[in-house]
Amino acid sequence: MLSGRYRIGELIGKGGMASVYRGFDTMLEREVAIKILSRELAEDAAFRTRFRLEAQSASRMTHPSIVRVFDAGEDTESAADGSTRSVPYIVMELVDGRLLKDVIAAGPVPVDDARRYVDGILEALEFSHRAGVVHRDIKPGNVMVLPDGGVKVMDFGIARAVSDSSSTVAETTTILGTAAYFSPEQAKGEPVDARADLYSTGVVLYELLTGRPPFRGESPVAVAYQHVSEAPLPPSELEETTPRAMDAVVLRALAKDPFQRFPDAATFRAALDGAVEGRQPSKKQLGALTSELYGPNPRHAAETARSLRQLSTDTTMRRTQSGPPVAWIWAGVAFIAVLLVSVLFWVVTIQPRDQVPGNARVVPDVSDVAWERAEELLTAQDLTPVREEETSSTVAAGNVIRTDPAAGVSVATGEEITVYVSRGVETSTVPTLVGLSVDAAREAITAAGLTEGAIRQQNDPTSAAGTVLESDQASGASVPKGTAVNLVVATGRVVIVDYTGYTIDAATRELQSPEIGLTVRTEEDPSCPKAPTPTVARQSLPPGEVPIRSEIVLTTCTG
Repeated sequence: MLSGRYRIGELIGKGGMASVYRGFDTMLEREVAIKILSRELAEDAAFRTRFRLEAQSASRMTHPSIVRVFDAGEDTESAADGSTRSVPYIVMELVDGRLLKDVIAAGPVPVDDARRYVDGILEALEFSHRAGVVHRDIKPGNVMVLPDGGVKVMDFGIARAVSDSSSTVAETTTILGTAAYFSPEQAKGEPVDARADLYSTGVVLYELLTGRPPFRGESPVAVAYQHVSEAPLPPSELEETTPRAMDAVVLRALAKDPFQRFPDAATFRAALDGAVEGRQPSKKQLGALTSELYGPNPRHAAETARSLRQLSTDTTMRRTQSGPPVAWIWAGVAFIAVLLVSVLFWVVTIQPRDQVPGNARVVPDVSDVAWERAEELLTAQDLTPVREEETSSTVAAGNVIRTDPAAGVSVATGEEITVYVSRGVETSTVPTLVGLSVDAAREAITAAGLTEGAIRQQNDPTSAAGTVLESDQASGASVPKGTAVNLVVATGRVVIVDYTGYTIDAATRELQSPEIGLTVRTEEDPSCPKAPTPTVARQSLPPGEVPIRSEIVLTTCTG
């Protein structure tokens, strides 16, 4: 028994990070899956804390394509010598199905099946990313295929707990088991966001279509190096049955630069559907796309190789794809040599003129000089200065920004020289945005001479959908014109969980809390047996996102 509540049954799965057992929740009388962390991870106090917090975050997500997390806790176990050790565990929904990695092990799958599996993964990621949770470890071993062909994604939050407790790529890959699905930013140890999950999903799609991952090597660090610096072969070159339109989707998902990937899971899903039904691109178009997404960058690759070597004692990294032909290299060297010789000959033979003709003047450099002094210098050169003013964020008010003609240009005596003098930075006052609708806020921002920045959605139980909750620029502040204003906007929804099995008082208290703010009404059902303490038998609103200020009916058994 764990924590006096969960009865441990048979072992149903084992990995380098944890063992999974069939279990039974004696309080709610239901079968569950119980994941018990390995002894090495359990001994790390920082990891146990991070693991508990991430499990709590994952437990708030309720979606048909996500394996539910019911509970997470920590028990103790006594050893033969009388010492005790911590046993962190996580209680999850028990799913009947098989792992996607076992499906892939049988070879490439049909395109329609690959689309269905990946669409299910992206549907789960679309929900989790909207809730602010990044998975970080999308791979076939974390995806269950149900008997009806649907999928469920599991282990949300665990990858972040691991990465936050590991200081090197070598340690992290030892815990997670493989780097085959790492994004380039994960391989380099950089901060990651939702686009890292989309990259890993692209790797899974590649493997579904071809039966193998895009990069393979003798060690995790060798594979990580390829993720950062090498271009994958289009899937159709490995598997003839793959449509060319799917190549474009896979290559976009596997872009090295996160900004060149799909911006979100919904866009990825739309492109995936269009690839199966749409027009086939030509080989030339695919080549242009490959060049755009994976253009050669030797300096970047070399810096990455050095950083990866510093993070691991593994020195087995080798390139698996050919570099440019030797003939091209020698041709480039010859071209540069000819160019240098030509420039040297031109410098030696040019005839310099040391003196300016008597009827000409050279415009002096008066940039960043006060207007009065610039006027004196130009007049002394028999030139006629004409003052023009404009705003500048780099030059102090009253100083010269530039001249026209520019400094160093030879002009005739008496010619007019336009001198552009700085008026300083042009500022604007930030309008009051909090409480406005997002459309009204946009109009106010534009009217003030500012620009619209990023808009982030956030659940708020008291604000209607589209209402501005926050602005990163304070109301009434004076800022330079053109400054971007980022907004936080209400979704008009709140998230609720499955309250079945809760006591009526506990469910009502949580639903009416300031964080949720729903109206609760209870009903009695005499057709089912009465419990010793009134508990929720069913609820009128399903778990997930619901409109704010909704009414929910909690039914309790009184028979």
